[in-house]
Amino acid sequence: MSDDERRPLALLVCGALMREVRDVVLRRGWDADLHAAPALNHLSPKKLVADVDDLLGELGPRYERVVVVYGDCGTNGALDAVLERHGAHRVSGPHCYEMLGHPATQDAERLDPGLFFLTDWLVRNWDKAVVQGLGIDRFPYMKDTYFEHVTRLLFLRQEPEPALEERARGIAAWLDRPLEIVDVGLGDLERRLVDLVEEPSV
Repeated sequence: MSDDERRPLALLVCGALMREVRDVVLRRGWDADLHAAPALNHLSPKKLVADVDDLLGELGPRYERVVVVYGDCGTNGALDAVLERHGAHRVSGPHCYEMLGHPATQDAERLDPGLFFLTDWLVRNWDKAVVQGLGIDRFPYMKDTYFEHVTRLLFLRQEPEPALEERARGIAAWLDRPLEIVDVGLGDLERRLVDLVEEPSV
């Protein structure tokens, strides 16, 4: 493919952030194509890195720039090494909870290591991503193993939605943990995207 045929920008987005990123793209009027990587890859950081590597190999020749919308997401720097090899860049941050919750999460984890974050996506997909994804539906005793360290839940809510709030309270009841809800909107995610897309100084 010649340079003249390449599209200007691809956003390679974690499926857990696709709805929010699409909203930003539409509101900002960016000429960008969105490509999703499976959100459930968070259950396996090695698979996350491998899938992003494969997708960047496909997208790199087709676009002038590729921006990856992931945090480090538990890869301990392996994801950044892949991005560097492909000449791609990602939004800053360790994970999506910090992007969406900033500054609400700034000190929360340090002050309470047992804090467990929920987002709109995780609340919507709790059964598939957590109950089934971690095998708790097949081995119910594993719930205590996975969540015994959790002291409370913090729901970083992007949009006030009664059905999601009810679902989040159901998750808290299932875990028998207190729930706090903080309305964060897009947190710092939009600003970090704008820094890369509108002012690409990297």
